[in-house]
Amino acid sequence: MRLIDLNADLGEGFGDYRIADDRSLMSIISSANIACGFHAGDAVTMAESVVQAKENQIDLGAHVGFPDLQGFGRRRMQIEHRALAHYVTYQLGALAGFARVHNYPLTHMSFHGALGNMAAEDDTLALALLRAVQAFDPVLIISTTAGNAVERGARALNMRIACTLLADRAYHSNGMLVSRGQPGAVIDDSEQVRARIRQWLTSGTLTSIEGAVMPMAVSSILLHGDTPGAVALAREIRREIEQTPGCEIRAISRQ
Repeated sequence: MRLIDLNADLGEGFGDYRIADDRSLMSIISSANIACGFHAGDAVTMAESVVQAKENQIDLGAHVGFPDLQGFGRRRMQIEHRALAHYVTYQLGALAGFARVHNYPLTHMSFHGALGNMAAEDDTLALALLRAVQAFDPVLIISTTAGNAVERGARALNMRIACTLLADRAYHSNGMLVSRGQPGAVIDDSEQVRARIRQWLTSGTLTSIEGAVMPMAVSSILLHGDTPGAVALAREIRREIEQTPGCEIRAISRQ
């Protein structure tokens, strides 16, 4: 049986503002990546997210990013590695506090937006951030795209890894994500997303924005909660997985 996690980036509202229908998405997915207050989210949002994850018995993960509420963490910032490592610890601690209050485990973490892209490109930065994660909780699973500096660093540190495919984002032929500023970087056509997932489920490959067919060694599929039509898209992706012989949806920590 092929075990596949279906996860989403959630908890990205702030104050009275809500970006996604988190409650509906949590009833569909198997793991949630929750913003920790730097690029999005706040105390109330994090607390509600933990409660909803527990109600749905899905994995709870921390989604850490730059201190950039105005830019949603998608703007690159030049900050020394030591400070960024502290920022990672701060965000993990924030979500872990709510998880402890509600007696629900924090199972994994991932890097958001520009911080994630920079860590994926820079082995030194990736190791600095991963060491902060490991010092905080050595059993946390690192969720990342495949073949980048974060995966290499996590393997070097003997950390558990869950490589993920971003369902609604285009890839370059080198396996890196296409920058959101480029046309076609975000895929919001549901049939195109389903076709991409179907291709990966049946052949283990994905077609890059340049047209190259690439092998994708992943065990998880991610979609963004702020993508238009995310709830319907999540249902369609789940249906594709469930209708593929030999595939079963299973949370990151239970694979």
